[in-house]
Amino acid sequence: MSNQQPFLSVQQVVKRYQKHTALNGVSFDIPKGAIFGLLGPNGAGKTTLIRIINQIIGPDEGQILLNGQPLRQADVRRIGYLPEERGLYKKMKIGEQALYLARLRGLTQAEARERVKYWFEKFEIQSWYHKKVEELSKGMQQKVQFVCTVLHRPELIILDEPFSGFDPINAELLKQEILFLRDEGATIIFSTHRMESVEELCERIALINNAQVVLEGNTRDIKRQFSTNSYLLRYEGELPALGPHFEVSKRLASHGLNESMVTIHQGNANDLLQQVMGSVTVHTLEEQIPSFNEIFIRTVKNQGA
Repeated sequence: MSNQQPFLSVQQVVKRYQKHTALNGVSFDIPKGAIFGLLGPNGAGKTTLIRIINQIIGPDEGQILLNGQPLRQADVRRIGYLPEERGLYKKMKIGEQALYLARLRGLTQAEARERVKYWFEKFEIQSWYHKKVEELSKGMQQKVQFVCTVLHRPELIILDEPFSGFDPINAELLKQEILFLRDEGATIIFSTHRMESVEELCERIALINNAQVVLEGNTRDIKRQFSTNSYLLRYEGELPALGPHFEVSKRLASHGLNESMVTIHQGNANDLLQQVMGSVTVHTLEEQIPSFNEIFIRTVKNQGA
C-alpha cells in the first residue's frame, strides 16, 4: 500500500453487547478507489462493523476516520449501503421509491429525477417505474435496490451479498457496474461469502473471525503467503527420483500425458526443471496457488471457529 492517506481507516474498534463482544480491536485501512473485501463466517462481526460505518450504532471504543476525519452523522449522505436484508417498501411504486430515497440522500427533486432516469435507462428498467416492488422477482428487486444504493453518487459504497438472487447474466452486469463505479472514483466495501467474486473484484481484503481481524492485506500478497510451493507437472516419459528436496504427492495420467504434483521443500521451479529435463519431455509446469475459498477455510479453522 502507498503512503497516501487511506479513504477509510478503522482504528481499534470495539463493540460489546452485554456478555458478547462483537468486535474486539478491529483495525484496517481502505485506500481511495479500492474494492475492499470484508470477509468472515456468520457471526464474525461484519454486520456490526457495517452498522457502525453507517452510523446506525456507535463503537464502544476506537474510531473510524473518513478522509482523515472522524466519521460523523452527516457523512451518511456520502455512503451508499446495500444491505443483505433488502429494505424496499413492497406496496410503493418503484419510481416513486427511488425518488424518495434519492431525496433522503440530499438530492434536489430535479437531481433525483435526472439520476433515476439515468439509472433506469442504464439497467433497462424504465417499464418498471409504475410497478410495485411486490410485483417483481427477487432478482428484479435486487436491480432496483442497487440503483437506489448508488444513484446519489456516494463516495463510499457498501455492498452486502450484492449478487444474491441474480442469475449469471445479471450478476455479470452488476459486476461490470461495480467496476465502473470504482473507475469513477468510488471506494467499495464488498461483503460476501462468494469467494470467486472476491478473487475477481477485490484488491484488498480483511477477514474477521471471532470479532478480530485474522487476515488483512493485498489479495495477491495473501495468495503468495498461503502458497505451498507445489507445482503440477505434465510430461511424457518416466519421472526420475527427485531427491530429498522434492516430494511427489500425486501421480496421474491425463490426455496421454503423465501428471505429477511436486512440492518443492528447498529450491524453486527452475531447480525442479533441471532435475527432470534429461528424463522427460515437459509440456507444462503450473504453480498450484490456493483459491480464496481454501484460504478462508484454512484461516477460520486455524482460529478454532
